[in-house]
Amino acid sequence: MSEPRVIKKYPNRRLYDTIESRYITLADVQRLVLEKVDFVVVDKKNNAEITRSILLQVIAEQEQHADPILTQEFMIQVIRAHGVPNPSQVGGYLEQCIKQFLSQQGPVRERANPGPNAETMAQRPLPTVRMR
Repeated sequence: MSEPRVIKKYPNRRLYDTIESRYITLADVQRLVLEKVDFVVVDKKNNAEITRSILLQVIAEQEQHADPILTQEFMIQVIRAHGVPNPSQVGGYLEQCIKQFLSQQGPVRERANPGPNAETMAQRPLPTVRMR
């Protein structure tokens, strides 16, 4: 297994991708996650690993722009869960729930829409209509 891609966070809050040799945005970090690229974010000033902090920023940004998936009540419960005797069990449980949910989404979509998907339809040329 190869080493994870290193993203450096500079004091000016900019993120630098050491593989692509360019500054990146949170949207680029989101793209890396979606493409399943293994990466780590390191604070340039003190070499502290801050990947979780950056991922939380990506989630917060997504929740602001898209249809939010985290309800206010859910977020309140997550905050309260940090006070339970073993909070890592809560995180593990939530992680397994999300993994199971996502693994079931492919078969559910296929059963709900057995015809051509939107991607296939977008690739088909539109029929030509001739006017007389």
